[in-house]
Amino acid sequence: MCLLDAVTGWDAQRIRCSTSSHRRADNPLRAHDRLGAACGIEYAAQAMAAHGALLSAADSAPRAGYLASVRGVDLLVARLDDVAADLVVEAERLSGDDDIVLYGFSVVAGERLLLSGRATVVLDVAVLDAGKMEDPA
Repeated sequence: MCLLDAVTGWDAQRIRCSTSSHRRADNPLRAHDRLGAACGIEYAAQAMAAHGALLSAADSAPRAGYLASVRGVDLLVARLDDVAADLVVEAERLSGDDDIVLYGFSVVAGERLLLSGRATVVLDVAVLDAGKMEDPA
C-alpha cells in the first residue's frame, strides 16, 4: 500500500511528501465510508520509510523499519477524506542512531495543520531483544 504520490523535497534530516490519496473512495485505510485523522500517522510513517530508503540508497539496501511508538499526537481534525486540498506530509529526524530513530511529523493541507506528533522507528529488531529500546525523547 503506497499512500504518498510524490517526494517533493528531502535532505539528511527531513522529508516532504505530497498526496491526494486521502480523497479516494478506494483508499485502503477508509472505514465506515470515512478516513479518520489518525490515519495520517500511516501517511507520516510512509514518509519516514521513504526518508530512510533515500538515505540508504547510496550506501546499501534499505533496512526494514518498525513503527514502535507514537507520542504527543495532536489530531486537529476529525477526518481527512473531506479535506479538499492535497496533503503535505513532513517528517524530521530529531535524534537517533543506526538502530532507533525519533521523528517529528506533521500533515498539513494548505496553511492548515491537520495533525502532528513524534514517532519512534526501530530499524533493527535485534535492538528490541537487547533491551536497548527506550523512547529517545
